[in-house]
Formats: sequence, C-alpha cells, structure tokens
Amino acid sequence: MTNVSLTNGLDAARKQEIKEIICDILEIDEDEVTETSLFKEEHDADSLRAIEILAALERTQKVTIDQSELSRMVNLEGVYAVVTEAAQS
Repeated sequence: MTNVSLTNGLDAARKQEIKEIICDILEIDEDEVTETSLFKEEHDADSLRAIEILAALERTQKVTIDQSELSRMVNLEGVYAVVTEAAQS
C-alpha cells in the first residue's frame, strides 16, 4: 500500500496518472476536466469509453475493478474512490 493512504486516498502522482489516462481516452485536455465534471454529460463519454477507462485503470493501477462499479465512475472523484477501494482489497 505504498501509494494508497487509508485517510487520504490516492497520492497526487497517482491521481495525476489517472487523470491523464481518462483525458487521453476521452480525447480532452486536462484543464477541461475537474474532479466533479461528469464524463457522460460534460465530456461526451459513452459506455465503450467507460469500459476503456476501466480496462486502462486495471492495467496501469494493477487493480481489479468489477464492471458494476462503472455506475460510480461518473467523474474523477468517483474514479479515485473506486481505484482506492480496489487497491485496498
């Protein structure tokens, strides 16, 4: 658990890496996304891109994320929470 703190979630470097992955998949600039901006409504994400994000996170973050978690992964805050929980299990 070197990159995950139970009280602080993900460290800044890991959050930045996740943000870069998501921005790359959604084909948007990093300054266009905030922790609370909605991927589908504000950034035109669809279900295929959501699956791409999930797969990329599993690969790069070395975690396993159940597809049922996609409903929580609507913005960066949700993604950070899901990745934090997956890393702790």
